[in-house]
Amino acid sequence: MVTLRVIVDAALERSPRGLARYTEELTSALIATAPRNCDVEGITASASEEELARLRVSLPGLSHLTELNLGRRELYAAWNRTITTLPLHGMVHGTTLLAPLRSHDRGRSPGDQTVVTIHDTTAWRYPESRRSRWVRHMAARAKRHADAIVVPTHAVAAELERLIGFGDRLRVIGGAVSSSLALPSNPAETAARLGLPPEYLLSVSGMQPHKGLEVLLQALALPSAPDVPLVHVGPDRYADATLQEAIARSGLPAERVRHLGIVTDSELAVVLDRASALVAPSLSEGFGLAMVEAFSFGTPVVSSDSPALVEVADGAAVVVPREPADRYPERLAAALSKTLSDTTLLARLEVSGLDRAKAYSWRDSAERVWQLHADL
Repeated sequence: MVTLRVIVDAALERSPRGLARYTEELTSALIATAPRNCDVEGITASASEEELARLRVSLPGLSHLTELNLGRRELYAAWNRTITTLPLHGMVHGTTLLAPLRSHDRGRSPGDQTVVTIHDTTAWRYPESRRSRWVRHMAARAKRHADAIVVPTHAVAAELERLIGFGDRLRVIGGAVSSSLALPSNPAETAARLGLPPEYLLSVSGMQPHKGLEVLLQALALPSAPDVPLVHVGPDRYADATLQEAIARSGLPAERVRHLGIVTDSELAVVLDRASALVAPSLSEGFGLAMVEAFSFGTPVVSSDSPALVEVADGAAVVVPREPADRYPERLAAALSKTLSDTTLLARLEVSGLDRAKAYSWRDSAERVWQLHADL
């Protein structure tokens, strides 16, 4: 029996939202697509019984769930320094950069291989945070010790090659829409409970600077912007920044913003399905999960020209140039007004989005991961 050992610890992290979803969905698909005589083992930091139970429920089919004897913070620090209390031999797959990256000789032990995942390049664009420093350090370790590095888009691959130079070890394997993102039996009841307006623009993002939420608020405060409310899904703070302060700085009336916070998958499905358009104004992005999710409901998307978003949309979204930066809010406001007033464009975006969403499949992603490890 050949075992693929997947570092599933990120599934327990609730923020950033995409990492937990990515880890759960990819691991589930790896279990479902495991070749004959292959199985999947989960590896996680020391966790509470409640967390372990949640993992077993969300990842049924794991051959085993191995709990290391280090807590999450200690494990991040230990693997950052190549300290491991449990040697992980065989095929090891990190859904992030969290992996035991150390020197190994595949010539002598061809079955030992370590693959990690880098989801974006924000750690290099916004280097101040502790997490950014950890990512950059682990990426340097990956350059020395990883057998392959998975990235979600060719845009991220190109940027990492310029920044680090991984060469032919980079593999582009994208994400997809969550299998649990489905409308409930009574969407109208959910919409009423959430207080969704009849028409609204939707933002699904955190408050990190690269997400561009402040740019969107500034755009909606302009006279040229459409007179519709904004519904925001995601955290309302990041570091010292808060959504309320950002709204006040933008000049947008506070009543024009409906903040929902963190929602369930069925609630998110309703919010996506009923939105007039999803706005993805990111200054830097690695994949654009919310964009693909919106496409799957036929919801129009207006996005920045961040290379990864342009690649993922492939013509299925309205794209707004980010530069020059001082006029970006004006261009975004104009694009939103034009999009919402053009019924022909809206119909085209619905059809092209639904078609584009079909290009992304967790089964396909998992099969490509299995093939990557087989090739190694």
